[in-house]
Amino acid sequence: MLNLLRGLLLVFTGIFTAVFAKDYVKASKEGNLEEQSAVKSGIVGFVTDFFDTLGIGSFAPTVALSKALKLNIPDKQIPGTLNVAHTIPVVIEAFIFTTVIEVDSLTLICLIGAAVVGSYIGAGIIAKADEKKIQLIMGVALAITAILMFLSHPAINLMPIGGEAIGLTGIALVIGIIGNFILGALMTAGVGLYAPCMALVYFLGMSPKVAFPIMMGSCALLMPIASTKFIKEQAYAKKASLMITIFGAIGVFVAAFGVSSMPMDLLKGLVIIVIAYTSFTMLKAAMKSKKVEETK
Repeated sequence: MLNLLRGLLLVFTGIFTAVFAKDYVKASKEGNLEEQSAVKSGIVGFVTDFFDTLGIGSFAPTVALSKALKLNIPDKQIPGTLNVAHTIPVVIEAFIFTTVIEVDSLTLICLIGAAVVGSYIGAGIIAKADEKKIQLIMGVALAITAILMFLSHPAINLMPIGGEAIGLTGIALVIGIIGNFILGALMTAGVGLYAPCMALVYFLGMSPKVAFPIMMGSCALLMPIASTKFIKEQAYAKKASLMITIFGAIGVFVAAFGVSSMPMDLLKGLVIIVIAYTSFTMLKAAMKSKKVEETK
């Protein structure tokens, strides 16, 4: 079953890569590429996917870092850019972690499949949503992510620490499937799946390590499908996505094979602060847009 999963990953990623490349080349020839800085985009890709490989997640940090470096990605294009830009780096992560961490094949396939279906349904809705709704959805989602990460931080330790199981059965498996379906749909709104998926795994009594192949496998299989829809809807920043992809892939390899230990508790604390601040700015922008509409 794992070989089937890896085969599907290769097929879906190949299709996504072809669609992405074709769209990028066409935009380049027509002079429709955005003005985002290639250097700044590369920095965002390397940093966020480096820490993504360590389990921090890449979506919320990418939003925060992109705004800090002033990449000027329109808010409406952020969900699509997050999915397109991080697809290939996450696929690389999935191949690494489904190889080195043992997990029940049935559980892995069921949860990943649920996330894929959820993302397919969600992408078509999010890609056509207006900017105010995107800001509101992402602001709330980032706030939830920050709260989950805060509660799971070792210094707070208010989240269940999981168990030793490497698979699910019965009602627990059903809950896991439903939960990952919802998380897959939320990913298309720019909500990272990692922190919520870790929480789901912990609550269902599984080993914390099992979260890595589940969450990375889920993202890796759903992202090529969702990202292809975003590309067809032209709901992403092309230049920034390409540079984040290239340098993000480098960041994955550096983190996976070059890092033995890091002060992760401190790092997670800083990420929580950044995510919370970004959530505040997105919600503030959404409220400002609402007030402008009301005065018209």
